[in-house]
Amino acid sequence: MKGLIQRVRQARVEVAGEVVGSIDQGLLVLVGVEREDDHARADKLLHKLLSYRVFSDDQGKMNLSLKDTGGGLLLVSQFTLAADTRSGLRPSFSSAAPPSQGEALYDYLLAQARAQHPQVACGRFGADMQVHLVNDGPVTFLLES
Repeated sequence: MKGLIQRVRQARVEVAGEVVGSIDQGLLVLVGVEREDDHARADKLLHKLLSYRVFSDDQGKMNLSLKDTGGGLLLVSQFTLAADTRSGLRPSFSSAAPPSQGEALYDYLLAQARAQHPQVACGRFGADMQVHLVNDGPVTFLLES
């Protein structure tokens, strides 16, 4: 399971012009699910999302996590993260989970996040989404479980 995290000052997701999820300061996470992923990998990714130290402390060093700051977490499904781009000029999606597996694991990750963190928002699985964000830094990392 992959999570492309971006530290943001604010972010929102729209579907057909309607805002379906938004946060202020926190993390926007694009989530990619691969065929071999399971609940254990989703749990490991969530632990990293909540604990990864990407927010500045009083000395300006990245020593604080989302848990420490209490910021928002916006999860957005992004199957293209599972693409194999190592060869050729067109991505291959053979490693991406089929839609039913991807949706089930994304929903599991979302439910676990809501149980463990007070501010969680999300996009809509499989929808044509427009993601708006104000990057903070920018600070972007690819986390894998």
